[in-house]
Amino acid sequence: MTAPTHLRVEHLDEPLGIGTPRPRLSWWLPAGSSRQLAYRIQADGWDSGAVGSAASVLVPYEGPLPRSGQRVTWRVKVWTDTGESGWSRPSWWEPGLLEPDDWTAAWISPADPRAAAPGERPAYLLRTEFALDKPVVRARAHATARGLYELHCNGSRVSDLELLPGFTSYRTRLQVQTFDVTPLLRQGPGVLGAVLSDGWYRGRHGFLRLPDQWGEEVALLVQLVVDHPGGSRTVIGTGPDWRWATGAIVSADLMDGQRVDLREDLPGWSRPGPCGGVWSDVALAEPEQARLVASPGPPVRAVETLRPVAVTTVRPGVQVIDLGQNINGRLRLTGLGPAGTTLTLTHGEALTPDGDVTTENLRAFDFATRAPLPAGQTDRVTAAGLDGETFEPRHTTHGFRYARVEGHPDGLAPGDVAGVVVHTDLRRTGWFRCADERLNQLHEAAVWSFRGNACDIPTDCPQRERAGWTGDYQLFAPAAAFVFDVAGFTWKWLRDVAAEQWPDGRVPNYSPGQPPFLLSPAEAGMTGSAGWGDAMVNVPWEMWRAYGDRDLLAEFYPAMLRWVDFGATRAREHGHPGRAPGPHDRYLWDTGFHWGEWLQPDGPQHPEPDRDHSVVATAYLHRSARLVAGIARLLGHQGDAARMDELAAGTLMAWRHAFVRPDGGLAVDDQATHVRSLAFDLVPPAHRALAAARLAELVRRAGTHLTTGFLATPHLLPVLADNGHLDVAYELLLRDTAPSWLHMIEQGATTIWEHWEAVGGDGTVRGSLNHYSKGAVISFLHTHVAGIRPLEPGYRHFAVAPRPGGGLSWAEAELHSPYGRILSSWRVTGDELELRIEVPPGTTADVRLPGAEGHATTAPGTHTYRTRL
Repeated sequence: MTAPTHLRVEHLDEPLGIGTPRPRLSWWLPAGSSRQLAYRIQADGWDSGAVGSAASVLVPYEGPLPRSGQRVTWRVKVWTDTGESGWSRPSWWEPGLLEPDDWTAAWISPADPRAAAPGERPAYLLRTEFALDKPVVRARAHATARGLYELHCNGSRVSDLELLPGFTSYRTRLQVQTFDVTPLLRQGPGVLGAVLSDGWYRGRHGFLRLPDQWGEEVALLVQLVVDHPGGSRTVIGTGPDWRWATGAIVSADLMDGQRVDLREDLPGWSRPGPCGGVWSDVALAEPEQARLVASPGPPVRAVETLRPVAVTTVRPGVQVIDLGQNINGRLRLTGLGPAGTTLTLTHGEALTPDGDVTTENLRAFDFATRAPLPAGQTDRVTAAGLDGETFEPRHTTHGFRYARVEGHPDGLAPGDVAGVVVHTDLRRTGWFRCADERLNQLHEAAVWSFRGNACDIPTDCPQRERAGWTGDYQLFAPAAAFVFDVAGFTWKWLRDVAAEQWPDGRVPNYSPGQPPFLLSPAEAGMTGSAGWGDAMVNVPWEMWRAYGDRDLLAEFYPAMLRWVDFGATRAREHGHPGRAPGPHDRYLWDTGFHWGEWLQPDGPQHPEPDRDHSVVATAYLHRSARLVAGIARLLGHQGDAARMDELAAGTLMAWRHAFVRPDGGLAVDDQATHVRSLAFDLVPPAHRALAAARLAELVRRAGTHLTTGFLATPHLLPVLADNGHLDVAYELLLRDTAPSWLHMIEQGATTIWEHWEAVGGDGTVRGSLNHYSKGAVISFLHTHVAGIRPLEPGYRHFAVAPRPGGGLSWAEAELHSPYGRILSSWRVTGDELELRIEVPPGTTADVRLPGAEGHATTAPGTHTYRTRL
């Protein structure tokens, strides 16, 4: 018998600097087993003994609490139906600095007397020299910043992590990273240094390009802890002995871009000895150790390098680079030209008819001045003329497929250019393939779109705004959980959202973002939108379904409750003055700003503050109340559960009274309302077939096209398929004329568009070409085409119920669940369907064959089924 594999600590692999002193441990059971009877964990001399339990996911560690910085090595063995396993390979975790008092370092800031404009501020070099009088056994550096930082030690960058410390609600949370710097240190002189730039903290950011949203001063905190033989320790931290200078990075802004003059570089600035430049004393900055946290999610990295598919000269001195894929990241250039050569790089997602790069579609709109804002995304580098010179701007990112390069006297060769893909280093957990290559391209376009928007937070787009819009992620979270392990990534972002929830319970439209006191009255009035604020309920719920993490539900339960209470209060106390009296008035949410069914093909393309969205808002209030009632029961809050049940019943009656006609038809006769009425169980059971038939009719009347916007689109195909109209669902999925998903693919999209018709027939482009929300359709590929759905949280029990159609002859999906690999693979030959499935140890599956009555519950293993169609 083999041993347990895939050991995990919380939702991470071997985490260094974890912030949880007593983490939860997970493992996959040995291959060939069916169920676990007991487990035994050993960790640094502690032994749990044999514990009779089937639990193998998020099992609490019950050994001695480790100290800050103490590595814990652990292993596990299990008893299953096949006997006693061997021990797993050892794994480990290591806490960071767990308490504020563990910090002796002070916050420092470059005391730069120059007042550079936002977007023009330099990156600063900070350094200190030290000497170690003993050999080094182990060394850890703990660091964070208000701004972006890169840590260096003795001439080397200490890690490959990017955009540190990450994007958080900085007023309440600052993430700390821990690095193993043992290989970089030796007895004798040393230098510890950092590059510090504006980043999200002080840089221009968001739809309005506002600078200084979290502060006006960048700052750094670093503490180096060096252990020597015999148990002695040296601690070196930021403080008044540090010095600062400026170097080659003349300016750095995440959105505007980075400007570098390699002639101003200071070689050796982070090595012992002379380093040139003009160095000044730092200033001590405001301390805030109480805000320091570790991230529960994986870090951002440069995860892939792409070579251009074309480098084209569009006019003298101007080249266009085509990566062949829309990404979030940057370019890496070599062959920069003679000394003094300045190259200008403009990044965009589309080309003009003459083949040049356009950024017009990426210009945001300033509602105050009623004028468009610059697109940004421009880097500049001036060459020093040295051999091996490379430009790779690590203090900015861009959303782009194309880049215009101006200023090279000889032109760049294709080998001089690489695209560097930058995003959170998420573990891939899901794949889909089928007989129709267009659907495979659609699936990967959605995956690439999420990759481009998973940069420490889930953003709406990686170029124009880069904001953590709540509505977008609550739509895509189920799809994200099919293709990546997003448990820790999502938990991190939800903490930002919860931290920024308003005192009255409303949830911001995006997070991290401005606090209420920085918002204009118009912006404040647009906060608290149904379908966006409901992310505070829906996203934790979807994470529970995907990963079975009860602690996540418990942490965000108070925020969920506050959001639902906000909606209930709005409905009860702020009714529309023109509302006709009804028996359920106090449950109808018909005031306030709501984004509604945003960006329907024929609907409004701009916010409408005075529009009545009660058909949407009341529906979401009902659904969230119903979900919170179930979560309350799960967590043991029976009083809250009863109150939420009452609210769910009242909002349901209010919605039906306002929007269901006596004949069973809906008063708002569009696709989106019919989709929501079925997805949220709003119509009476006796009227479901009528509503589904009307939805199919509305689709047909639109030429078998969809007319849904953001909120209803993810539910459209499942609702049709589950209510007797599988054929219509497949026809919509495979439609290749606008508006449709495959229209994007037919037009060459490699990521999902914001607008259904973002690229016009004349080649003009509007909006972002990398907005993942409409890509939520790939959930249908996993849950219906392949048929994998959780029946219990974390896929402890799941369904495999494929729904073939659309002329597909085969399809398959794979999911690495918390318990192991799930596979659904089917093929049609003639009138026979053959289904092969894999059920991981510790789980069971309900297999439901198309056209067959009932289902079979299947034990772990590989199984094959056949049925006549």
